[in-house]
Amino acid sequence: MSNKEDVERGSSSPLSFWTYLNLDVDPAQSTGPLAAFSIALARLFEGPKGFRDLTFHRADQQALCSLLSFQLGASVGRFGDRVGPLKRTWLIAGTLLQALLTMVAAVTLWQSGELSIADARDDPSWNNALSFVALAFMSASLGVQGVLGKRLNTQFGTTIVLTTVWVELVSDPRLFKIREKVKSRDHRLLAAIALFVGAFAGRALLGKIGSPAALGIAVGFRILIAISWIFIGGKTTP
Repeated sequence: MSNKEDVERGSSSPLSFWTYLNLDVDPAQSTGPLAAFSIALARLFEGPKGFRDLTFHRADQQALCSLLSFQLGASVGRFGDRVGPLKRTWLIAGTLLQALLTMVAAVTLWQSGELSIADARDDPSWNNALSFVALAFMSASLGVQGVLGKRLNTQFGTTIVLTTVWVELVSDPRLFKIREKVKSRDHRLLAAIALFVGAFAGRALLGKIGSPAALGIAVGFRILIAISWIFIGGKTTP
């Protein structure tokens, strides 16, 4: 089995399913951070001059850091396009890159000494420089994951956000044909269930072992996924 051959798109779907088991949701997409940053800019023009809130709040800083880092991570997909987005070599290397970025995030977050969970919603944790570095590496790893998932072109979408998956699921004309095996519907439903289970397990782990250790578990998952690419069947030629 050659590492340079294309993998079969359909056979890679179960691996896309498991990548939903993320241990932190916020860095996994850029919609929320982009909206938060735009709201922060709009706040600069709110109220009369001299009484406007010109503070760059910590949550706004985190949103901007996550947004920029996610885009940098996703831009790595350009290298994958040169190699071939379905090439086994790129899928293994891209997944190992995600594991490496997540590992750096775990180590820097551990060294930062920050709390895993904020005490209050308006008082975010992860305030020092090392925790921002951890957030940046975490967001970048999910950017890489997003572009790998997108290029696979499965029913799981990018494997990190569910907006498109939900829309396509509820509008599926065969949604309520329970007795029929509908691959598109079933895979999208599995994606929603997987994200729910992953978020539930992630929050439980955060309360028990903290963010650094939880990220360490995510590193282990990513390494297992990278190894599993070796056993995915090659693309069949007609």
